[in-house]
Amino acid sequence: LQLVESGGGLVQPGESLTLSCVASEFTADYYVYGWFRQAPGKEREGVSCLSSSVGSTFYADSVKGRFTISKDNAKDTVFLQMNRLKPSDTDVYYCNAGKTVPGRYWGQGTQVTVSS
Repeated sequence: LQLVESGGGLVQPGESLTLSCVASEFTADYYVYGWFRQAPGKEREGVSCLSSSVGSTFYADSVKGRFTISKDNAKDTVFLQMNRLKPSDTDVYYCNAGKTVPGRYWGQGTQVTVSS
């Protein structure tokens, strides 16, 4: 299984971005999809995850109320809608999937930079 992210870029504080993660093949319904982020020299941290089978989502406190995770099951694509972006959201964002959190599969990462 390969995961390919897209949608990163450079935005100003307060603006929005939507990240996408496409799976190379359809995955089992019980797979959990998640987004993680990592800055140079820091540990990778969980941002949000979604379990379609149980209909639950998780958000880190730092993004709660600003980010929304969703999944298009027909296209096996996961999205992360990021609103009211802050400079502290600047990181490389990674898509993740698997039976656990974090799962076995990782994308290559997409850079998000929030700067005025």
